[in-house]
Amino acid sequence: MNIKLNNGVEIPALGLGVLGRDAAPGVVANSVQAAVQDGYRLIDTAAAYGNEREVGEGVRRAGISRKEIFITTKLWLTDYGYESALKACDVSLRKLGIDYVDLYLLHWPMPSDFKATTESYRAAEKLLADGKARAIGVSNFSPAHLASLMQSATIVPAVNQIELHPRFSQKAHRAAHERLGIVTQSWSPLGGSVRRASQADPLEDPTILALAAKYRKTPAQIILRWHLDHGFSAIPKSFRPERIAENLGALGFALSPADLVEIDGLDTGARSGPNPDDVHATTFPISVGD
Repeated sequence: MNIKLNNGVEIPALGLGVLGRDAAPGVVANSVQAAVQDGYRLIDTAAAYGNEREVGEGVRRAGISRKEIFITTKLWLTDYGYESALKACDVSLRKLGIDYVDLYLLHWPMPSDFKATTESYRAAEKLLADGKARAIGVSNFSPAHLASLMQSATIVPAVNQIELHPRFSQKAHRAAHERLGIVTQSWSPLGGSVRRASQADPLEDPTILALAAKYRKTPAQIILRWHLDHGFSAIPKSFRPERIAENLGALGFALSPADLVEIDGLDTGARSGPNPDDVHATTFPISVGD
């Protein structure tokens, strides 16, 4: 199941996220290998995750042709700026062991220095022109951030990757994406950020549990199907082989329009992850390194 981006490139609708800087050595490579062998074709990483080398290793070990795998990585805040962004992409490619990424994203907007953000996106446009990325986009940008970016950008982002799950459905963002022709991609699609914030777990919501029983699916598969039926790309994170395999069960069925609306009604409007307006280069003590 693929989604066509605004430049004609197709991205798998369901992928594997690998956020987890504290994962034990070898876990990420093993998880990526298992995912690809199970049938995943989208792997989402980032320079800030510290595991690009393991992602590349896992893809190679899976034995699938590179052109069949869609690899996303992201530029970290400490490398924002035109020249530094170009160099950072080369570092990511070297770590991944590939010649190009399928999607290159700016990891966050940086409202405190939006000029650096726009210069980074200008570098991404060059990476696209040079064939080092097949598509470019952003992550965690609000509609206002997108509007500011488009004042100087010449290429509309193909993707905006945002926190999105039934408890936080981001309707304003989705409407802006539709107007601009941007694909909505969901991080924390199962509400993992909600669970970390000690709020009600979407996987345990009575509505989700009832639909899981109705469709004879797991709660995770119901929530992921909600994303897919809305036309989003979703990148659930897991390092557990059984969960990785389970999430693929979101493919091959569909929720009824009424059931989609019922899940839509779970939205609280409450963010669980960081507010992009408050993020800057010192928000997260992350060193990307070479």
